[in-house]
Amino acid sequence: MELGPALAAILIIVALEAILSVDNAMVLAVMVRPLPPQLRSRALLYGIIGAYVLRGLALLFATLIIQIWWIQLLGGLYLVYLAVNHLFYRKAEGQTEPAQVQQAAAASFWRIVLMINVVDLAFAVDSVLVVIAFSREFWVIFTGVAVGILLIRLAAGIMVTVIERYPRLESVAYAVVGWAGLKLMLEGWEHGSEVWLHRPELALHLPQGFFLGVTFAILLLGSLWAFRRGPQAD
Repeated sequence: MELGPALAAILIIVALEAILSVDNAMVLAVMVRPLPPQLRSRALLYGIIGAYVLRGLALLFATLIIQIWWIQLLGGLYLVYLAVNHLFYRKAEGQTEPAQVQQAAAASFWRIVLMINVVDLAFAVDSVLVVIAFSREFWVIFTGVAVGILLIRLAAGIMVTVIERYPRLESVAYAVVGWAGLKLMLEGWEHGSEVWLHRPELALHLPQGFFLGVTFAILLLGSLWAFRRGPQAD
């Protein structure tokens, strides 16, 4: 493949990763936020390493990755659980996080890293299927995906800082996480109805345009609500 078309394909793939993974960055931000500040960057770093390995394997076995539809279903259920638990149950425990909660989170560091990679694999299924439509060259696809993953991790780190400054944004982030979880569940069911049940007519499809539109609406309206209160005092 010539260099010019290859660079164009890489840029397109990076853009796709950025657009399709707005929800992914939000998910990462809320997953690492319970950790003490000194462990968050380490969790994201291990998440990057795991993401590169998992995306590479997913690209190599793209024709088989669609068969593990249940990963999307389980990943979606986990994200919906996180959102529901935060929005409807954690409120009763109070808004502040005592030192013992941070210590408990630190003790579960590797569990959080593991869940980051499980959720990333769930997001990888559709991402891989989309990007291979733009190129069949492995190095081109992987380069674009690798840059996209790095940008997502950087965005997640920034989001954690912003959420610390504007605490109301945490609820907005969890709303996006729940919406992303619903999307993964529907996509997992869609794939499962085709490859497991062999009943594609049972599939429940969520159009990508509609999903992105609702995601950006949640972010826009939620941000306006969160920023009205102003930043938290240092």
